[in-house]
Formats: sequence, structure tokens, C-alpha cells
Amino acid sequence: MLSAIGRAFRTPDLRRKLLFTLGIMTIYRVGVFIPAPGVDYGNVQQCLALGNTSGGLYQFVNLFSGGALLQVSIFALGIMPYITASIIVQLLRVVIPRFQELHQEGPQGQSKLTQYTRYLTIALGLLNATTLVSLARSGALLGNCPVPIIPEDNLVVISLIILTLTAGTGLIMWMGELITEKGVGNGMSLLIFISIAAGFPSSLGEIWNTQGVNVFLGVLLVGLLTVAAVVFVEQSQRRIPVQYAKRMVGRRTVGGTSTYIPIKVNMAGVIPVIFASSMLYLPSLIAQFNTPTDGTTAPPEWVNWINTYLVSGDSPFYMAVYFSLIVFFTYFYVAITFNPEEVAENMKKYGGFIPGIRAGRPTAEYLQYVLARITLPGALYLGIISLIPLIALVLINANQNFPFGGVSILIMVGVGLETVKQINAQLQQRHYEGLLR
Repeated sequence: MLSAIGRAFRTPDLRRKLLFTLGIMTIYRVGVFIPAPGVDYGNVQQCLALGNTSGGLYQFVNLFSGGALLQVSIFALGIMPYITASIIVQLLRVVIPRFQELHQEGPQGQSKLTQYTRYLTIALGLLNATTLVSLARSGALLGNCPVPIIPEDNLVVISLIILTLTAGTGLIMWMGELITEKGVGNGMSLLIFISIAAGFPSSLGEIWNTQGVNVFLGVLLVGLLTVAAVVFVEQSQRRIPVQYAKRMVGRRTVGGTSTYIPIKVNMAGVIPVIFASSMLYLPSLIAQFNTPTDGTTAPPEWVNWINTYLVSGDSPFYMAVYFSLIVFFTYFYVAITFNPEEVAENMKKYGGFIPGIRAGRPTAEYLQYVLARITLPGALYLGIISLIPLIALVLINANQNFPFGGVSILIMVGVGLETVKQINAQLQQRHYEGLLR
């Protein structure tokens, strides 16, 4: 493995790309610790020391920002506005025919959709920045901290913070695109990868200090088993054989080849987990706005019920709802992103057919049949992996960002596998052995 990495760095072009990628990652991590203008960094650290920031969607977003959100730094919003914008644009293809036409136009249409995604990212960044500043002003961002995060609470300072956070979102988006264009791997995915990986040492150190060596070794064992399971499932796919009939084009005979349609067990990736986490945050957000702030009036009974069963991850009801939402959104997202009718029509257009299945509608029905059944194990797998941090929350009193489980391990393994494949392909182009033998 080390010799393979050495070969990668001895290749001038690949070394330049790797160093460029590492440089952008370093800039990104430095920006995580630069406080936004008008934010008292000392007060922020004092609030974080109280430890009242676990749970909720903002802890989930903080995971994606590498801790920048709760540091209220210039990169506090992280990559989440871009992820949200990408998902919205992808879903709009089902609703707006123009977006679907652009998707089918090839590179030119894709560049137009990318431009729409950029505009929507900035708009969502502005909205998220306004929400974040409002929470920071009220003290609710860091668990009702007694000291002010923004000491000078005036219009000029608030506007400057919102502008800085929005600009930080645009800068992160630009850096991610630079990595994709001039570096190695998908830039946005790598920025998320480094954000999540940055929290591993502190999470493992906290388990070592609070739970002891035996629990720490047990967590490492669970982590290795989880990584092995994720790698196995992420690489698993159902290959549907496809044959193309021979046909004459001019004086040449083309076609007659055999290939396959790869249908992954986990086609939805981590999107269902993000959807489910966002949906589960809504009840706690509604309860938060209906909780009396004077400290003497008791909150309504329904607010207490939400705080008991839909806020803390250690509730069995919360786990059941979370698991059910993940399964539902897995089927929902796969149904939107994979269109059997379109695949069957394209196969028929180019003379392709599945052996034993007639072209056209029977092919679409067969693809739908396979897709519905292969999505079930993928949905159950996503739900079980996502419950690992919540189970750890009950067993060893870990926080909801338990390192080996949920979104963190899914993203890290997926991005790691994809990046290694790209490096491997570039090494093989230069007649070297691959990164992994």
C-alpha cells in the first residue's frame, strides 16, 4: 500500500493533482477555526464547554461542516446548502419538464443545471445564515448559553455576519468545484469526507476518557465490522444482462454485444438519512418555538411529549420512526431517480433486450420488479447502519455523532472507495500497478 502511494506521488501529473487537493483541504480546515466578524470566540468556547449542544438537526449539520457550525466560523454553513440545492434541483426534474429536458441534453444541459444549483446554493446559504444568526443572537444555538455570542447586536454587525457566512458557502462551493476540475475525486464529496474525518480523533478520545479501554476496543471492533459491512453492500449490485442485436450501418455490422445494467443494492446513498433527519427535526423545532421562555410557565403537554419521544435519540419510539422514515425515503428517492420506462425505451431504441424478456413495456415491468425487491435490503441496511449511533447513545452514553455508524461511515467509505478508483484508473493509464492490488 505504501509503495503504491509512493508510485502515485512519483507520477508528476498525479502528484500535482494530489498536492492541489491536499492544499484545498488544508485551506478548508483552516477556515473552520476562523470566527465570523462580530462573534466573540471566547464566549463561543465557553458555551461549547457547557456541553449543551448535542442532538437535533444542527448537530447533524455541524457534522457536515467539520465543527464549523458550532464554532460560528466563516465556514459555519459548510457544504449543506450545496447538498440541499443539488437534491432540490434533482427532485425538480420530476416536476418541471424543462429540467428533465436539460438533463437529457448532455453536457450543455448539465452545465445549465449546475448553474441553477449554484444560484440556489447562494439563496439557501443566505437563508441559513439568517437563521443561524437569529439562533446565535437568542442563545438557542449553543443550548441557551448565558454569555452573548454576538456582543455588538446591531444591524451593521448582523448584516456583516450574514454576508460573511453566505460568502463562505460560495467559497466552499468554488473550492469543491476546483478539486473536481484540477484535483483528484469529487470535490464536494472530499470536503464532506475531511469534515467528518476531522471529528474522529476527538470522538474516539472522548470514548477512551469517559468509558475506558475495554469500551474503546469494543467500539473499534464494531467500527471494523461496520466498515466491512458498508464496503460489502456499497459494492454489491444486481447485474441484469442485456444483449444488442446485430444491425447494418452502411457496410459495417454493429451490435451483437452483451453487457449488463448494474443496479446497486443501495442506489439512494445517504439521501434518505438526510431526509429522515430533517423531517424528525421539524417537531422539535415547533416545540422549541412553543416553549415559554420566562422559566416559570410550564410548557404544554404536547410539547413535553415531543421533547420526550421525538428529540432525544435514546427513545425507542424515536428509533422506530427514524427507521421507518429511512425505509420510506429510500423507496421514494429510488423511484424518482431510476425510471424503468426510460431505460426500457432507450434499450429498445438501440436494439437492446434482456434475454427472455420482450422489449418495451415488459422490459420496464421486469426492471420495476427487480428494483422493488433489491431496494428492500438496501433500505433495511441504511436503517440499521443509521441506528448504530442511537444504540451507542443508549449503551455507552455516546453522542449522536458516534463515529462508526450512520451518515459518517456511509459517506467516508463511499467517498474513499470512489477516490481510490479514480487514482487507480490514473495509475493504470500510465502503465503502473493500481493503488490496490
